Amino acid sequence: MTNYHDPIRHLKYLRQSLSQDNEAIGFFLSAGCPLAIKLPKEKWPLIPDVAALTRTISSALSENGKYKQLLEELRKAEKDPENIEDILSFLRGLLSVAKGGDVRGFCEEELTNLEKMICEQIVSVLDVELPDEETPYHQLCSWVRSIDRRIPIEVFTTNYDLLMEQALEDYEVPYFDGFVGARRSFFDLRAVEDDMIPAHWTRLWKIHGSINWHQENKEGQKRVFRSSSVKKSDSHLIYPSHLKYEESRKMPYLALIDQLNRFIRRKSSFLLLSGYSFNDGHLNDAILNALKANPTGMVLALQFGNYEFGEDEDGTGERYPNAYQLAQKQHNLNVWTFDKAIIGTSLGQWTATQSNDDADKDLKVFIHNVVVEDRVGATLSSIKLGDFAELTKFLKNLIGSTMGEEHAD
Repeated sequence: MTNYHDPIRHLKYLRQSLSQDNEAIGFFLSAGCPLAIKLPKEKWPLIPDVAALTRTISSALSENGKYKQLLEELRKAEKDPENIEDILSFLRGLLSVAKGGDVRGFCEEELTNLEKMICEQIVSVLDVELPDEETPYHQLCSWVRSIDRRIPIEVFTTNYDLLMEQALEDYEVPYFDGFVGARRSFFDLRAVEDDMIPAHWTRLWKIHGSINWHQENKEGQKRVFRSSSVKKSDSHLIYPSHLKYEESRKMPYLALIDQLNRFIRRKSSFLLLSGYSFNDGHLNDAILNALKANPTGMVLALQFGNYEFGEDEDGTGERYPNAYQLAQKQHNLNVWTFDKAIIGTSLGQWTATQSNDDADKDLKVFIHNVVVEDRVGATLSSIKLGDFAELTKFLKNLIGSTMGEEHAD
């Protein structure tokens, strides 16, 4: 196993991979991305992470006896009461078997009311807007529209806020999210699977749903619709759940998981992960199985923070053990943290080598020198693209160089 990786070499590889207009390039944005939006300290974050979101919801429902009872039953089942996704999955599991009787002390009506209250609280926290047009989301959209690509950019996200939609529309980037229609948009499975949309339209795939999706019973069947405004009073909003929804082939969840699988299986596909902690076993399996089936595909996971927790942080040992375990066995899943990376299954420290190449100067600004404590004059290299803001700064930096390359031809 090598014990170092040259940051210039791998930043060049990243730049080259992102400059291709005839290859499948995608982004997978997860819960950590909204934390990169800069705001005054008293207003940050715009959207909390999963743990903070769960605490906010539990605090708001702390006086509700049925919610307290739900958390107690959750603990008995050895689920995590500090993860709203586990809470919703557990609740919906109970709801699926509550027809005609009680389950764990709840009747169907009580479970339905709990689901509605939790969803309303989620909406109240996530129904926000980007503060300006200079956010990392906007920088990503600026890069997307900078090149007329032969193969469209695909953006996958587990987030169910509307920040990506806002940024795309602010920058007038056309996109398709699987829904068609204007009055009450419906999910068009055929358009998703057959890829019938123009190539210059970006694809936006919201794997865990969205706060402006809702479910209705139509002619005896459950259908999912997207509204132009958020329906805060609707109890059937689609949220992350480990349940595979009824009528699975007609529901968005599995269709969009299939889309992720198809994307990674495309020849020479390149998928960048940002803000994803690898704590969703279903998504991990989908990504890994697709990579095993396609040796030419590449997934690069850009992780926030150092490889291990520091002494001044909450947590000990490895920061993303699930990611590391998978990457050390799968050659085309690479993981970059600030101080170390797993590349081609090999773990190594970022270590800059001497380079006088002027062509590298645009890349060197993304190599940070970190002073080593107790070693006078000693520094280590750090690559901070795991910060979504740093990643989109890198993308913005590519726009000029890519345009220059085009004019040079």
